[in-house]
Amino acid sequence: MLVALVGAGCSSRPPRPTEKQKTASENYGDLVTSDAVTDLDPSLQSAVGWAQRFTYASRSGINDSTTHVTGILLAPKGRPPEGGWHVVAFGHPTTGSLPGCGPSTSPQLTSPAVVRQLLQAGYPVVMPDYQGLGDLDRIKDRPGRDSYHPYLDSTTVGYNLIDSVKAARKLIERAVTPASTSFAALGIGQGGQAAWAANELMANQGQGLTLLGSVAISPVSDITGLADAAEAGTLNSQQQLDLPALLAGLKNSYPDDFHLDDYRGGIVAQKWDALLACDAAGLRERATIAGQITPADLRPHSPAAVTTLRGFLKKSSLPQGPTQAPMLVIYGDQDPLVPAGWVDAALSRACQMGDVLTIRRLAADAPDQLDMTEAVDWINQRVDLVPTHNDCGGRTS
Repeated sequence: MLVALVGAGCSSRPPRPTEKQKTASENYGDLVTSDAVTDLDPSLQSAVGWAQRFTYASRSGINDSTTHVTGILLAPKGRPPEGGWHVVAFGHPTTGSLPGCGPSTSPQLTSPAVVRQLLQAGYPVVMPDYQGLGDLDRIKDRPGRDSYHPYLDSTTVGYNLIDSVKAARKLIERAVTPASTSFAALGIGQGGQAAWAANELMANQGQGLTLLGSVAISPVSDITGLADAAEAGTLNSQQQLDLPALLAGLKNSYPDDFHLDDYRGGIVAQKWDALLACDAAGLRERATIAGQITPADLRPHSPAAVTTLRGFLKKSSLPQGPTQAPMLVIYGDQDPLVPAGWVDAALSRACQMGDVLTIRRLAADAPDQLDMTEAVDWINQRVDLVPTHNDCGGRTS
């Protein structure tokens, strides 16, 4: 089993890929820029051997164009195991929907405890910001390059996660350190959606890589119910705050086919920009606005608008197809964005497609606050090629 390597080889630190490079490549997973990281939070520094922020080429799930995405790679201390390091691609939870909202430039990286546990287990961690969340000067190098974030488009974030591993392997090899072609994915919330989608997309995007398995914690899976909840006026407070970002993403993705004003009114329309903000001042205003949103402010204006929204949400919902590797899904009954019943329905459809799933439904627990021990142990077992348990029995008919 691959376990913590902090105590191994600490006296001979590996070379660090500190040079800044810029290329014009459009190949998915190619590095565009890279810079050494010097401002990590102290809670992470003790577990990190070296780290790089970087920009890489990826693929839009909307129109298949080449996009530039930012991310961060953190290498653990110690020496890699025989055969090279197995990268873990970490899909972060929702951090916003505009350029500059990505977590890679934050010293805390949004989920430091998760990242630290993976590093302490001996895994390099690569975390992409997802399309459209990086600094604008890095992701839009020329006119016509898509720089918007298609919030909750599962295909886009799945591509971004896979391509981040390709870029991470290049950085590791630049440090004269071996990197395995086998990797694992783990994500929370929107990142759980990314880890699940990446598993489905490996056949057409993961050439040269082998996915050992995905861990999807509180995954955004089947979201078609948001259209019906908006129509019925039953959106909860978290859904009311997240739906504007989703609507904005649809407008940016399909400007001629999606009419934004069919889905917003009242204070949502009046305070639209504030609802999409991710800076400290914007988040404070957003919290104030949240208590003023009424069901009418997000109710589609016609039955036709409901049908249109439901169709777009179906395009992003999971599953879209069978997964290529085993998956551990951990979710709870109290998830504010995606109710457990929606996840249950998605899992049943995935089982019917032949997926191999280990399922953990935890009552009255917020999955993004869970102890990560089970997830890390599960990844260790995939690295060691231990057969996984399949909980799809009874869900396949």
